[in-house]
Amino acid sequence: MEIFTYMEKYDYEQLVFCQDKNSGLKAIIAIHDTTLGPALGGTRMWTYDSEEEAIEDALRLAKGMTYKNAAAGLNLGGGKTVIIGDPRKDKNPEMFRAFGRYIQGLNGRYITAEDVGTTEEDMDLIHMETDFVTGVSEESGSSGNPSPVTAYGVYKGMKASAKEAFGSDSLEGKKVAVQGVGNVAFTLCKYLHEEGAKLIVTDINEDAVKRAVDAFGAEAVSPEEIYDVDCDIYAPCALGATINDETIPRIKAKVIAGSANNQLKSSKHGEIIHEKGIVYAPDYVINAGGVINVADELNGYNQERAMKKVETIYDSLSKVFEISRRDNIPSYVAADRMAEERIETMKKSRNQFLLNEHHILSRR
Repeated sequence: MEIFTYMEKYDYEQLVFCQDKNSGLKAIIAIHDTTLGPALGGTRMWTYDSEEEAIEDALRLAKGMTYKNAAAGLNLGGGKTVIIGDPRKDKNPEMFRAFGRYIQGLNGRYITAEDVGTTEEDMDLIHMETDFVTGVSEESGSSGNPSPVTAYGVYKGMKASAKEAFGSDSLEGKKVAVQGVGNVAFTLCKYLHEEGAKLIVTDINEDAVKRAVDAFGAEAVSPEEIYDVDCDIYAPCALGATINDETIPRIKAKVIAGSANNQLKSSKHGEIIHEKGIVYAPDYVINAGGVINVADELNGYNQERAMKKVETIYDSLSKVFEISRRDNIPSYVAADRMAEERIETMKKSRNQFLLNEHHILSRR
């Protein structure tokens, strides 16, 4: 991999390698773009097969956060960290404290949070060395469990999608097929049930299905049957890539809107569902409630303010659908275009983020 060639092609700003022999820390921080503000993105710990694979993952994820944060209307850029190692056996307090010192050395250009393989406790250790971390424990000023906030954003986004497809954002009487009823989706089901939607649910965890059936009178189907049910809205809330060659011909819904990441197996599947007239809520726009919530911690967390910001996911998706119609492009492309337009507009006023311009953190 020719790193500078790759970085130049996709306009990355910075790639930082962090090593601490004592703790075994091997971390890669990728900063994609700080036009809108400091780069915010989580720290992932994973057993990568090679250093090159870890670098590619950090770069890819950082770029994704640029788009997610821009589309969410946040004044934050995109970044990501990967730590090479097994999160079940390679962690130690010294590792995360050493990593925290590296973050502090970036002087506010990058703010981290938890991700796959890292926890709230790990963030607390990082917080001992730097303020540039979110998702710490509530005792340290955190917003707590982000699942309910993410669910609220998905619910609002689903209403915007319903308005695009059906002419009204009311979900009363709509049949919603929910694939996966984990923490986020269960709370989503609660909002849908309260509005009078009819729920069809599935999950590989039978207890999760029973919980939704008991709480909301949902109809349960097997994991394989969920694609064939007669429904208005398909809500993928479990694994990614469930919109693919095999499932698209089976999906009867007019709307696809859910909390899962990477719902499209490939870009061609976004093209296909666009041609079929299915309204698709791009995943990184509709599931941005979690990042909006942790971003609010940077100004001293206020739940009411955070929830009001999460409600703007409705407006963000409405704009995505408007761009999709305006430019006759699939909604997943329209979401990227919306994010890019926001960054380009700001670039005309300012370029790289500098801490000395304005201190975003107020919780010192």
